[in-house]
Amino acid sequence: MESSSTEDAEAGEPGTELVDVGDLTIAFCATGSGPPLLLLHGGFSDHRAWSRQVDELADEFTVIAWDAPGCGGSDDPPEGFGLEGYADCLAELVELLDLDRPHVLGLSFGGGLAIALHARHPEIPRSLVLASAYAGWAGSLPAPEVVDRLERAERDAHRPPVEWVGDYLPTLFGPAATDEAIADTRSMMLDTRPAGMLEMLRAFAEADLRDALPRIDVPTLLLYGDADVRSPRHVAEGLYEQIPDADLVVIDGVGHCLHLEAPERFESEVRGFLARV
Repeated sequence: MESSSTEDAEAGEPGTELVDVGDLTIAFCATGSGPPLLLLHGGFSDHRAWSRQVDELADEFTVIAWDAPGCGGSDDPPEGFGLEGYADCLAELVELLDLDRPHVLGLSFGGGLAIALHARHPEIPRSLVLASAYAGWAGSLPAPEVVDRLERAERDAHRPPVEWVGDYLPTLFGPAATDEAIADTRSMMLDTRPAGMLEMLRAFAEADLRDALPRIDVPTLLLYGDADVRSPRHVAEGLYEQIPDADLVVIDGVGHCLHLEAPERFESEVRGFLARV
């Protein structure tokens, strides 16, 4: 594996590593020891979304958090990359890093990506933790809402992030969010790049993973907040009803970014589930 450390500001923080995955350079951070745990962030985001979990879970796991193509320190994906392109890129990264059947934890878009990874490369995940996840927007949301979300994103992509980030923040958090969590998320969202944002959201808007859900044959934990307005309870129930033997945990009083609003509870649920696996 050819990789190198970088302190490039776009990579998010010192210590981020770079590796060539096909035609793309992908940034990631890795720390800890133990079974591999792969963290997949959501949209308008990068590996910094997992800063606390990377530190907290490294005592039991080798924790790897990537920057998806188009995010953080990773190259922008080509047009038409699709969710399949993200999943195949992730699978190649797993191979390059020699990760032996990692546990895969994904939030929002990252949760859908985890499902797509299992669908296309079922030999890779040891288990799935799907937080605030969708079966793709097309697979979990009414068609008019998918159109509205995508049209809004396409408009915003052509405006400076400082003009639209504040409009999204209230939909990401519930009443338990701290000022620090909101400020950190805002700072990260301000680094959003139009090409990466649009390709990711177009891929997710088109994705319908409902047929993949009954074929999930690894232990699966679904984690949701009961104040989530982006992936509300009916989305959670849709996944729970279709994934064999899945566990569903709904955390009271928190929104979409439940790992930031209720980090101790989130990490406790993840640890307990992975211990059972």
